[in-house]
Amino acid sequence: MSAGTGATADTPAARLRRQIEFIVECDRLKEIFRQTINTASRRAENDAEHSWALCLCAIVLAEHANHPALDLLRVLKMVIIHDLVEIDAGDTFAYDTARMADQHEREALAADRIFGLLPPEQGRDFRALWDEFEARETPEARFAAAVDRFQPMLLNCRTEGAAWKRHGVTHDRVVARNRHIADGCEELWRYADSMLADLVAQGGLLKPAP
Repeated sequence: MSAGTGATADTPAARLRRQIEFIVECDRLKEIFRQTINTASRRAENDAEHSWALCLCAIVLAEHANHPALDLLRVLKMVIIHDLVEIDAGDTFAYDTARMADQHEREALAADRIFGLLPPEQGRDFRALWDEFEARETPEARFAAAVDRFQPMLLNCRTEGAAWKRHGVTHDRVVARNRHIADGCEELWRYADSMLADLVAQGGLLKPAP
């Protein structure tokens, strides 16, 4: 690469163009539809709506996190970007065991492409946040993962278990999938567990057959 070409690539204008193209690419998240449905319209929630809801949950519920001194901005960054990979990989229903088997590999490839649209150091920062969320080793990642699991549970419970009924998902599978909410927020898991018990009592979520 010539010095002139490298200099052009590093100009503020070139950097801005890359960032704008990344933002335009991320607009496609609005077209990725999930299995959960919205409480009012009962239409499928899209990934952009899910990401917004996670940010709201994180802000409102941060005081209940297990770790008393969360870096909330870091949590918000993780929850707003972690589903961007679904632009390429698609939404994987949490209880589809066949699709879940290679989910991480598909999403990692998507992360390489999508975050690679950004200026290099910014792309590396975004990818590091995505990896942190996936690993769930920091207090921020554990809390981000907790609200990520809680929000679809909340929608399912407030829509009479619609998505779970449609796919024949039973109470034990929901608990097994989501109990790690407690790793980031024990109080939120206690609430979620009680919410599931209420839904079972109402007939919206079935216990497994004996």
